[in-house]
Parts: sequence; structure tokens; C-alpha cells
Amino acid sequence: MFLYFLKKLDWVLMLSVLALCLVGLLSIYPTTYGDEANIFYKQLAFVVGGFFLILVFAFLDYRVFKNHPFFLLILYVLSLLLLVGVLVFGRAIRGATSWFHLGILSFEPVEFAKLIIILILAEYYSLRHIELYRIRHIVISGLYMLIPTALVFFQPDLGSAMVLLFLWLGIMIIAGIKLRQLLVLFLIGVIVFGIAWLAILKPYQKERITTFINPYLDPLGSGYHRIQSIIAIGSGKVWGRGLGHGSQSQLKFLPDRYTDFIFASIAEEMGFVGLSLIFIFYFLMFARIIKTSIAATNNFARLFCVGTAIVFIFHILVNIGMNLGVLPIAGISLPFISSGGSNLLLGFITIGIVQSIAVRSK
Repeated sequence: MFLYFLKKLDWVLMLSVLALCLVGLLSIYPTTYGDEANIFYKQLAFVVGGFFLILVFAFLDYRVFKNHPFFLLILYVLSLLLLVGVLVFGRAIRGATSWFHLGILSFEPVEFAKLIIILILAEYYSLRHIELYRIRHIVISGLYMLIPTALVFFQPDLGSAMVLLFLWLGIMIIAGIKLRQLLVLFLIGVIVFGIAWLAILKPYQKERITTFINPYLDPLGSGYHRIQSIIAIGSGKVWGRGLGHGSQSQLKFLPDRYTDFIFASIAEEMGFVGLSLIFIFYFLMFARIIKTSIAATNNFARLFCVGTAIVFIFHILVNIGMNLGVLPIAGISLPFISSGGSNLLLGFITIGIVQSIAVRSK
């Protein structure tokens, strides 16, 4: 029976995800030495553990989430408690209180919250998509999104808050929101951003936006990351400098070279060829997720797959955009490539649920 189950898995999706992890490991390994040597081994352990998480959640019937909304509500409340708890008990790193530190391990509760919001919105709109024109459904679903988004914003983690916001908007668009309602939401968003700029955003967040327009306004401060990233990407050319031979990454001119700016590190050492492989693997991953969505037998499964794709796409576009200097720095990881246990393991769990949908749609 287990072998039959393994045959029904979407192995193209599985192997594309593992290939992305391999690219990340190859990039992380030569950039970690001395006190940072354990980063590679921790990432390797997360990848191995994550592979088994995919199998566990693929074997679990995803309809346990669809058929038990009270269970989903409990998970939602738990995610809120974790987000509140990290504000109280978390340790601030570079001005953001986003992590619980448990010895040598750390946990970022916003990654758990992203998965729960996908499940909550998929459940909500799968039952009410034919009544989406009613304002109350937009308001109620907006409240589900707004509470965790506000908690994440006050960490402050503007990038993750934007992920939750675009997840909500994306699922509403797919579910069938009217254009008039979408324009009203856009207008409200512009007004809220104006208020946030004047009264809420911290100075360093404003600097990230202004130096995005012209990084040479502060080349040794808030514009430094963008300048070094562009230098690293440009120096890689077609074939790259070779693993372990990137001057920007190996000499630590490139900040966060195995997390937020790992794309630039890969571009420098693997060149255009290495980046092309990344895009191919991402294309295969999204193609299989969308195929699973189309083949799904119910709206909950379809919307979950769509929500998963939205979160991953937003992460990829923002991360690559800030590495290329065309978007402000937002502290967004590159899925399955950037170093970090929380985003990696929750990504594996999400893919595991997609696999569960794929298996039970055949």
C-alpha cells in the first residue's frame, strides 16, 4: 500500500523542490566557514527532515482541514497567540522582534501564520464564493487577515505583512471579487499607505524606500545592500566565478549572503546558467501546483493550491526584485533556497498538503 501511495505522488513537484534545495545547499556551503560552518549542516538537516514532512502531510488526508473548520479556528488562534508571544518574549534582531530562540534553534511564527491564513481563506471562500459580491464576506475575510498582519507589522516585519495582504487579495481575485470592489480596496490601500508613511513607518523603513530610488544617497548605510548585490550579480556573467570563488560573497562584502541576498550570491558564483536552472525548477514547481489546482475535486483544494502559489510567487518576485535593485529591501526569503528553518519547514508542509490534494484527486 505504501509503495502504491508513493507512486501516486507528484514526483515532478517533489524533485523540483528538492532541486531548489540542492542549489541552495551548494550556494551556502562555500560561504560558511569558521563560526558559520554549522549553517550548512543545519540547512541540510532541515532539508532531510522537510522531505519526510512532505511524505507525512501527503499521507494525511487534507480534507481534515476542509471538514473541520473548528480545528482550523483553533490553529488560527494558536497562530495569533504565537505572534503576540513573539512581541513579548522574542529577541530583537536588527530592529525586528520576529523570532523565538530555543537554544541553537529559532522559530519565526509568521511562517506558521502564512500557512494558517491560506487554510482559513481557502475554507471561507470555498463555502461562499458564489456570494462574494456581498461586502460582509470581504470584511470578515479581511478581519481574518488583518489581525495577524497588524501583529506582524508591529514586529516590525513589513515584508511578511505584505505577503499576508497580497495573499488575501490574490485569493479574492481568483474567487471572483468584482472589479468595483477591487478598486475600492485599492483606494483604501493608498490612503492607509499615506497614513502609515506619515505616522507609522519607522525611519529605517522609509530609508529603504528612498534609497531604493537612489541607493547612492547613503552608499555605506541603507543603500549598501543594494549596491553590493548589483555588483555581485553583474560580476557573475554567464558561467559565474565558480563555487567558493565569489569575491562579494566570500569576502563578506555582500550582506545576508545566504538568506535575503542568496540570489545575488548564486548569480556571482553560478552565473546566468545557475540562475536559469533556478527559474526552470520554479517553473516546474508552479506548473505542478497549478495542475493540481485544476484537477482538484473541490473549491477548498483549488483555493489552497492557488494560495500556496501566491505566497511562493510573492516571495520569489520580491526577493529577486530587491536583489536586482528594482524593489525595496523587504527581508523576504527565496523559497527552498535561502537558509532558515522556519520558512523551509513550513514550505515543505505546504507542499505536503498540495501533494495530499494531488494524490486524492487521481
